[in-house]
Amino acid sequence: MGRVSSACFISWMYLVYISSGFATTIEPASEFTTFNNIMENATEWMTDFSDIESKFSFRTSEEPEDDLCYIVPGQPETIKECNFNPDTKTFIVIHGWTVTGMFESWVPKLVTALYDREPTANVIVVDWLSRAQQHYPTSAAFTKLVGRDVAKFVNWLQAEIDYPWEKLHLLGYSLGAHVAGIAGLLTKHKVNRITGMDPAGPSFEYADAQSTLSPDDALFVDVLHTNTRGSPDRSIGIQRPVGHIDIYPNGGTFQPGCDLQNTVLMVATSGLRNMDQIVKCSHERSIHLFIDSLLNQEQESMAYHCSSKDSFNKGMCLSCRKNRCNKVGYGVNKIRTRRSSKMYMKTRDVMPYKVFHYQVKVHFFGKTKLSYTDQPMKISLYGIHGEKENIPYIMPALNTNTTMSFLLTTDTDIGELLMVKLLWEKDTLISWPWWNPDTFHIRKLRIKSGERQSKIVFSAKEDEFSYLSRGGEAAVFVKEKETQSSRKNQRLHKLKMHGSSFKQSTE
Repeated sequence: MGRVSSACFISWMYLVYISSGFATTIEPASEFTTFNNIMENATEWMTDFSDIESKFSFRTSEEPEDDLCYIVPGQPETIKECNFNPDTKTFIVIHGWTVTGMFESWVPKLVTALYDREPTANVIVVDWLSRAQQHYPTSAAFTKLVGRDVAKFVNWLQAEIDYPWEKLHLLGYSLGAHVAGIAGLLTKHKVNRITGMDPAGPSFEYADAQSTLSPDDALFVDVLHTNTRGSPDRSIGIQRPVGHIDIYPNGGTFQPGCDLQNTVLMVATSGLRNMDQIVKCSHERSIHLFIDSLLNQEQESMAYHCSSKDSFNKGMCLSCRKNRCNKVGYGVNKIRTRRSSKMYMKTRDVMPYKVFHYQVKVHFFGKTKLSYTDQPMKISLYGIHGEKENIPYIMPALNTNTTMSFLLTTDTDIGELLMVKLLWEKDTLISWPWWNPDTFHIRKLRIKSGERQSKIVFSAKEDEFSYLSRGGEAAVFVKEKETQSSRKNQRLHKLKMHGSSFKQSTE
């Protein structure tokens, strides 16, 4: 398949995927009536297992891809046959809508990662493929009935072996996130945790809390939003917050590495068998971010509370005071508040996804009034552990006598910052040797590290000012003597993240 035709096919597949959510939701009439009856009568339905269509596959670390044993509600002998461990945690994984009618490749990857982090755990995969492969609005309506199935299963399992509610963790992707929410709504007691991985948007953006994942569905609900591009109810992922903590990586709209060029390359190298992964690259990134948190415990990503994506991109939200930052994924600190906490973060395009966040504040002086927009810069950071040179950044505005604040990220842990270089790249249209470039004067840089919670002031290396001119040499700044308040902030942050005041709570 040629590059042009591949691109057209990908675009067509994407439109098919999205447009399926535009239609009015079609309720499976008779079964939906049954669900309404369940909501009115919360006892009789719990012990009737005859109408359960979903299957509950007990996966193992040795065979994460295969359904070798099913735990069947109403048949207690299957609990023992599948070697279910009643003394440890249980993860219940719930897939979403499917085009192929088969489990997607992320399922065994998540199973393997869960066992890697919790080797003695129970991992159960919910199979609702027959309902999930319908026309999207129909599958979306079926989430209520699948949620009922999961609730029945959980209630039965708990009653049969007196299994602790605090050991239950439901993980749902796309439509599966809403299944998990409905299941949590219907269980006799709240499960410990639900993780929603980019909950589906179409048919759910404006739905009520009983039809979607919501903070009331578990003791703690955390959500990753990775594909919210488009108008409300027409984006693949839901845009509004639906958990106690809602994290929007890279703004939540689109993820690095999911551009058309990369998807075309994927088709060329792996063929059409991975077409569904190509179409849903940003959507599925939510799963891989969670997998990353399981496998790369020493490189845990951080997210920061912020009022908006724009404010975060200006670097204005890197504070960890009053629980304004949190770990992402499995090791999240379970902070429950009345209102959802919207948090933002940046990532790389490949695993491990962690990057280090910096707020850079700089005041531009000048002898003459200068004004530019969208200027290409390269920033180099040097620290006690290493360096990261020529980080590209487009300065949206560059004006005389103004202070700019912006977010800078690097995938390298360079440690405590010692020196910074700022380079204004040459304009290729104006590159004659006689050209006298405009010059800004910069006295200091102020940089705050999100991960280290340090605030450092940098002064011009050679004189009172460093000089920044287009196409000229880099302006160089060196660290001033560290202030006592900055050292105190670092010590408090270290204690909070690794000490007694910030215990890793994964129970």
